[in-house]
Amino acid sequence: MMKELETERLVLRPFISSDLDDFYEYCRMETVGPNAGWAVHQNKEHSQNILNGFIEKGDVLAVCLKNNGKVIGSVGLHEKETETGDKHYEIGYVLSTPYEGQGYMTEAVKKVLENAFLERNIPEIFVCHFVENRKSRRVVEKCGFEYLRYIEYQTLNYGKRLSKFYHLTKDEFIKQMEEKK
Repeated sequence: MMKELETERLVLRPFISSDLDDFYEYCRMETVGPNAGWAVHQNKEHSQNILNGFIEKGDVLAVCLKNNGKVIGSVGLHEKETETGDKHYEIGYVLSTPYEGQGYMTEAVKKVLENAFLERNIPEIFVCHFVENRKSRRVVEKCGFEYLRYIEYQTLNYGKRLSKFYHLTKDEFIKQMEEKK
């Protein structure tokens, strides 16, 4: 279960049932889900089922504006298992289109990374984005991830898509933090 985190402009907190309207609002946008590999939500019932899964599993945080509490996206840190049975963590995120280009997602991802590395002692985190998703690529770059390779990423609704795969280690994150001081 991920805990609530706070940044200058955002509150990152576990989803709650009353987030449904805000969640559905961005999940039904043509510019959100398909860029993350999932289909546009066609109705609130579908969004409610996904939201219930987030609440139950506890590995996805709502990205909320601090000034009014509106949910504008999500960021998740998912424990995955490789073909060899090893466990690793992958970060994923989506942002409502009207809020893009304002640094919100970079702010949210950096806070989740800080918590993962410094409080949860996770040694390494992976991230990937579809090659054509330049907005997601910018978040990855601004957060200091190192490019590893191209991969075929299995999406939820669109089959395999060519993606760029990155990683960031705890040691590299700490080094980057110290360089910024």
